[in-house]
Amino acid sequence: MNGAEPARSGAPPARRSYLMGLLGQGIGPSLSPELHEREAARQGLRYTYKLVELSDAQLDPGRLRDLLAHAVALGFDGLNATHPVKQAMAGLVDDLAPEAAGIGAINTVVIEDGTTRGHNTDVTGFALAMREGLADVGRDRVVLLGAGGAGTAVAHALAGSGVDALSVVETDPVRAERLAASLDGVRDRAAVTVEAPDRLPALLADAAGLVNATPVGMAAHPGSPVPSELLHPGLWVADIVYRPLHTELVRAARELGCRVLTGAAMAVNQAAHAFELVTGRPADRAAMSADLDLLVADEVGAPGAEPQNARARRRE
Repeated sequence: MNGAEPARSGAPPARRSYLMGLLGQGIGPSLSPELHEREAARQGLRYTYKLVELSDAQLDPGRLRDLLAHAVALGFDGLNATHPVKQAMAGLVDDLAPEAAGIGAINTVVIEDGTTRGHNTDVTGFALAMREGLADVGRDRVVLLGAGGAGTAVAHALAGSGVDALSVVETDPVRAERLAASLDGVRDRAAVTVEAPDRLPALLADAAGLVNATPVGMAAHPGSPVPSELLHPGLWVADIVYRPLHTELVRAARELGCRVLTGAAMAVNQAAHAFELVTGRPADRAAMSADLDLLVADEVGAPGAEPQNARARRRE
């Protein structure tokens, strides 16, 4: 499940022009356009990536279906989907890749010959980020915040990385139970429990790791999902938010001496995989990591701090 799906087989396509888009809310600060377009330029491709900010009215499945149909009619080659439409979009595409079908959420739509196929590159993106940045941390007990589309993808990646016990903290118990059920057929399934937010202090006291898969910390949703007093130096902390790169949670954890993983590596890995799915060409992940480091350089503010991706690359 956590291995990257290969790009379309055969020689690189003769075509040289691609049109891509991102659907979601609060996506103005997204660096996806730059990451995709810079990689395309390195490969001599014309590649346009458009942001499509959704209003609340456009979150209705019927409106999303219309948007998808328009994208097909207008000649888009693919779409990315982010909060809060990853799960809704999974029910609107013509076909789902196996990893996306098991999760029930997608973040990438490939449009080819008028048909749409949904993929989830969040799974491979987070799994690779863990291997690059937190390969040697404890995995006996991990707390996961959020059971939406991103949280479900992260849960599958964590299960495949050897986590023994996974506690999913979510305000919506139905959504949390849906996440737990999605792991039933996973070979490396962790022991999953669904927990209410008021259980967080007790859970973190005994946890080896914490992963934030909620939108809290994003530029459009500022703050931290965890009171800083619940963190402790023996805890490793991962945040999938990358805009800003150093969220309030990451800063508080680093100040306590926790091992931290920002959202940088996941952002690059999922973007690279999406680029490969849409174009059929291998992406240069090292170059894309360097691009991200440059794009967020003004956010790497801790004295002596080194970009997250540079540290990860040295471990490879």
